[in-house]
Formats: sequence, C-alpha cells, structure tokens
Amino acid sequence: MLKNLGNFIKDNLLFFILLILILVCTVIKVPYAVEMPGGTIDLSDRVTVNGDELDIDGSFNMAYVTMVDGSIPYVLFGLINPDWEVIPESDLTGENETMEDSTTRDRIFLEQSKNFAIKAALEASGKEYKIVNDNYKIIYIDSKADTDIKIDDILLSYDGKKIDSLDKFKEYISTKNVGESIKLVVDRSGKEEEVTAKIYQSEDNNKYIGVSIVNLFDIESDFDVKIKSELSESGPSGGMMMALMIYCGITGEDLTGGKKIVGTGTIGEDGAVGEIGGVKYKLMGAHKAKADVFLVPKNNYEEAIKVKKEKGYDISIVSVETLDDAIKYLKENHD
Repeated sequence: MLKNLGNFIKDNLLFFILLILILVCTVIKVPYAVEMPGGTIDLSDRVTVNGDELDIDGSFNMAYVTMVDGSIPYVLFGLINPDWEVIPESDLTGENETMEDSTTRDRIFLEQSKNFAIKAALEASGKEYKIVNDNYKIIYIDSKADTDIKIDDILLSYDGKKIDSLDKFKEYISTKNVGESIKLVVDRSGKEEEVTAKIYQSEDNNKYIGVSIVNLFDIESDFDVKIKSELSESGPSGGMMMALMIYCGITGEDLTGGKKIVGTGTIGEDGAVGEIGGVKYKLMGAHKAKADVFLVPKNNYEEAIKVKKEKGYDISIVSVETLDDAIKYLKENHD
C-alpha cells in the first residue's frame, strides 16, 4: 500500500508542487491591500426611532468599498484589472502604525459619525436635544510624540483637571514649557491608567503632545435613535445616509418617493457633507444594486460623473454639500 502511495505521489509530483505553491501564495500576506467594487447596505433594519423600524416605500442605502488584505493572487490580479486598485499598506496607516491601529481608528470614526448623524438630523428637523456623556478618545499618535498613551484610550484628566473641552486642553498645553511632561489619566479597556506625555514644539511654533482626539457623546431628546452596525464595518462615510434615515424617522416623512437611494459622504455636527475615498467603487456597487439615485459629496461629484459616462450607467448622480441639500433634493424630486 505504501509502495502504491509512493508511486502515486511520484507520478503526480508536479501537480502536488503546483498545489503547494498555490496554497502558499494564497496564505502569505504582502504589505498591500486591494480595493474593488463594493455594494450597498440597506438602512431599513439598521436604524430605529423609539424602538420602531421606519415604514418607507423606497430605501436609503450606504455605499461601501470592498477591501481585502493583500495576498499574492489578489495583488497580481489587481495589477491587471482596471476595476481593482492595489494600495500599499503604508498609504492606509499613519507613520509607525499597524493596520490594527488604522482599523481601530476607523471604528471610532464610525461611532462618531453615528453621533453626528443623530445630531444633524435633529437639527435639520428643528427638534430639541441635549449633549451628554462626553468621551474624549485617542485616535492617532504622532511619531514625534513621547508618550505611553495608546490609540482607543479615553482621556479622563490632565494634571488633575477633568477634561471637559478639547479647546481648554489645547490651551493648557500651550501654557507649558517645551520638554515638560503632562500627567494624564486614561480609561484603557475599562481600567484607569496613569500615563505621561511630553510637550514638544512643532515647525508651526505651536506646542503639542502629539496625539489626536475626537469627542464622542450621547444625545438626549424625545427620540430614542439606535443605529446598528456589523463588527466588520468601520469609517465615517455612511454618515449622510444615516442622517437621512434618522430624519425620516423623526419627522415621519418618506423622502424616498419609492426609489432606491444610495449615497456616501461623511456628516459633520453642523450637517456638512464631507469628501470620501473610493467613490468609483461605491458608484459601481450602487449601479450593481440597481440604485435610482446616487448622492455624493460635492468634492467627489466630478469623479462620479466621469465614471458614470465611462461605464454608461443609467443612474442619477446628485452633488450635495449639506444634509439640507440632500433633503431639499429628495423633497423636490419625490415623484
């Protein structure tokens, strides 16, 4: 039996060598990622207002880009496929960062975009609200920083002062001498930790400790808004579409006109719609999903129009600068 097995392997040696090479190439990761056309996420079962899903005739959908870690087959195919793009990992991370750091930051940005979407929708609908439970999260650490703080830490206090404003914290840093250390208390995975950060002066003559911080918060209002997301989802580019869905839930209006509305764009606290990356792949995903309308930030509009013409897509592309722009367009084109 062993002899027969040996003969079988010998007779098929080239096949086994090729199989092993293919498996190795598939498993080994290279320092690249590959972007490709994505898809759409229907917000109908993601957003609830006062415990209820929204009853609308059409749908609001977030567009997304599909990105995969670079294995050799993906990278090679990405180099010859005009609808894929190979991106060095260094373009996706900050200096001295890992992809895990970048992913953590994008998940924080997703949480922030939910806050901003709720706030912007309440503002647009003229409803009252109150900001509560401010959290100040670390999202980036500069290579110049001399600190043991980590990304995803929540800053609680500095030199014994409870943080309640990023502006006050920046002002405090400006009063310190270069080379001095600030004592910080952070919440790290639910446990308080004491860390330090040293003051340095940058080329612009301002003083820094070399960390970037975002403010996350909760909102109290007459509307209990919940936004669900998957663990695999991250980034702020779905903010505008979440805000539109929330607006409809708050006001009881159906802005879809029975259409499939797909869009992308960040949302600011003031309702400003911001530029995003990968609009080409998001539009391709919207077309594949048979969207009627594609809402896009003003700064991405020209690229989207170019792709539409090149591909011959039959889809309405609408440029928006604010949430109010999107609401106004949808109201005027309701039928």
